[in-house]
Amino acid sequence: MSRFVAFFAVVLFGATLSACSPNKHESAEAAKKAAAQPLLLAPEDVRRVDSALNAGGPVLTGSLQPERRADLRAEVSTTVLQVLRDNGDVVRKGDLLVRMDDTAIRDSLSSAEEAARAAERSLDQSERQFKRLTTLQGQGMSSTQSVEDAEARRNQAQSDLAAARARVVAARQQLQRTEVRAPFDGVISDRKVSAGDTAQVGKELLKVIDPASMRFEGLVSVERVAELKAGQAVHFRVAGASQAAFSGRVQHIAPSADEVTRQVSVRVAVEGDVPRVAGLYAEGQVVTTSDMVPMLPEASLTREGEHTYAWRVAGGKLAKVALKLGERDARSGMWVVRAGVAAGDEVLRAPSTGLVDGQPVERVVLKPKQ
Repeated sequence: MSRFVAFFAVVLFGATLSACSPNKHESAEAAKKAAAQPLLLAPEDVRRVDSALNAGGPVLTGSLQPERRADLRAEVSTTVLQVLRDNGDVVRKGDLLVRMDDTAIRDSLSSAEEAARAAERSLDQSERQFKRLTTLQGQGMSSTQSVEDAEARRNQAQSDLAAARARVVAARQQLQRTEVRAPFDGVISDRKVSAGDTAQVGKELLKVIDPASMRFEGLVSVERVAELKAGQAVHFRVAGASQAAFSGRVQHIAPSADEVTRQVSVRVAVEGDVPRVAGLYAEGQVVTTSDMVPMLPEASLTREGEHTYAWRVAGGKLAKVALKLGERDARSGMWVVRAGVAAGDEVLRAPSTGLVDGQPVERVVLKPKQ
């Protein structure tokens, strides 16, 4: 019985091998057929590898920030009565933005003005008394001590008047601070209070920015800060911008690095128009070196694990070519090709799956519909 079972297992294993062999044979045949079948290519399916200017240098990451910006804070402790502008509103220099309760301050101003008037009357009386005693002394009818006492009272009255007038000026300044006005032409970027809020001294009320003064504020690794200097060209991209790339020049390099990130802040003055929205993410590169190198976009690359390939079209056939890539160009977003293809080569613009190395290609021209 055991011999029969063993014989049956051998027969079954052989049948399985014979069943698998045709599948492997069929796969090989399918690959041969795919390689023999020409790939039809329209002109838009192929792109020529061009040499482009590659800007090498430290990479900057940061955001667009306005050069002119103001955080308007409360300078008196009182209640907010009215907020006349909201986020996104355009304002002109001097426009009233926030009105605060000035009742107590007006009372203080009235009291200070009344005290100043009283001090003026007292000074006037002291001045007349001093002059009268001085005249009497000249006639021998008043003592020197009386004159000196009158002079001291007059001097004290002058000091009291000066102090009273200073309190009036301070009260008027406090009254002016209950009206918060725009410091320059701009836009309200952040509203922090509403009517009825209690504003302590130093509380943030509104933020005003000038969208026309945008600049690129980025960070660079401390290891590469030695390569930077003012005036160097910078190419950068802005997230969400319709324009592909922007340019500028290094304006200022911070003299110290951040203690936590060990990065150095770099300010870039932009050239031309940039999106007038503060806080947009931006990434760029400072141009310290430049050379003409072949470049390819991400869509033309095929990645398999750690290896990258391109499908070159030459001699009527496809060739799967291994590439050696450099850094990604911050201005165009294309990859620098160090080896594999050269300027002038033709590659598939957007290769698909199922392509075979050595597969013949056939160029077709689509005729426009009549």
